[in-house]
Amino acid sequence: MSEYNGWKNRQTWNVALWIGNDLALYEAARVFATYEEPYKQLAADLRGSGITETPDGVAYNDSGLDIEALDAMMRELTS
Repeated sequence: MSEYNGWKNRQTWNVALWIGNDLALYEAARVFATYEEPYKQLAADLRGSGITETPDGVAYNDSGLDIEALDAMMRELTS
């Protein structure tokens, strides 16, 4: 299987799922959406708050994440 529910892999899908469905995370993502590297800034902010993974256990800094797709998804939140 080359994709997971339309995303590059399960990790990217899971992170995107939580960003889109957790109100606090969604609102934070909207704030960072205008940054040059929105997802990296969001992940850094989460780490600074002691949050390192989704409730499903996917690390916000997982090496398999499709950062470009997450950036694009976050930018769409402000459209």
